[in-house]
Amino acid sequence: MLNAIKLSKSYKSGKVLDAVSIALEPGKISGLLGRNGAGKTTLFKILCGLVTPDSGEVHIASKQAKPIGAVIEEPGLYPYLNAYENLKLFAQIQAAPADRTSLENYLTQVGLPLDRKDPVRNFSMGMKQRLGIAIALLNAPDMLILDEPFSGLDPTGVASLIQLIKTLAQQNIAILVSSHLMAELQKSCDYLYVIDQGKIVNEGPTQTLLNALISVYTLTGTAIEKAQSLQPYVLHAETNTVTINCEHVPISAVLRSTLEEGYEVHSCVPNISLEQLIIPLNA
Repeated sequence: MLNAIKLSKSYKSGKVLDAVSIALEPGKISGLLGRNGAGKTTLFKILCGLVTPDSGEVHIASKQAKPIGAVIEEPGLYPYLNAYENLKLFAQIQAAPADRTSLENYLTQVGLPLDRKDPVRNFSMGMKQRLGIAIALLNAPDMLILDEPFSGLDPTGVASLIQLIKTLAQQNIAILVSSHLMAELQKSCDYLYVIDQGKIVNEGPTQTLLNALISVYTLTGTAIEKAQSLQPYVLHAETNTVTINCEHVPISAVLRSTLEEGYEVHSCVPNISLEQLIIPLNA
């Protein structure tokens, strides 16, 4: 549906993107993970046609007049208007259907209450993000781009937004989400791109990529810190919890040995850091 091929962009301060290629597919959620300043927002602006690349191409297969809806940097809302009034104004600007039924359907689709009449300056960050997504969905785009949508949200807001993104993907929308936080992308994305200093340094199905790059895990279980099979890998241990590094041994083999020793593992949580993910697999 969307193929970006070897996009590069430079400013006076230096090169921001260096031969970046990504692809988006209907019904799939792709994640773009990178530090602040890694080039995520510039890439999104190029995909939306707001910035012209120095080189490279973007190919979009869509019959929609506006194939991409986006929330870049933060929702650009009118704070003195309520949610319905904001949506109606943007619909009129974009020549999208602006009748009450259509607009209320968009508000319902993103989980905003129809009876909320106060200005959006009173809204939580999560509600503003939802309204921004409703605006991005005007004209029924085939693709949705969300730039750092989880910033400023509490854990409940993050979980709620992840569920909304998954629901939209089930409607056959191709979604690209950026973040500098791994946990949110791990929970929501089918495919992951890792960008560092303007280059895609790793990519692949999210779980496959994590399995290949992550070696540190925290295990919990009754007296798990006493398991002899874990001792060669222990980084830190306390009662019923141990953190291990099994860089050269599959975690499945470690867990199997622990179980065979008679210790039951109640949970196994990978310790994920951006620093681990920006090391190229072929380095």
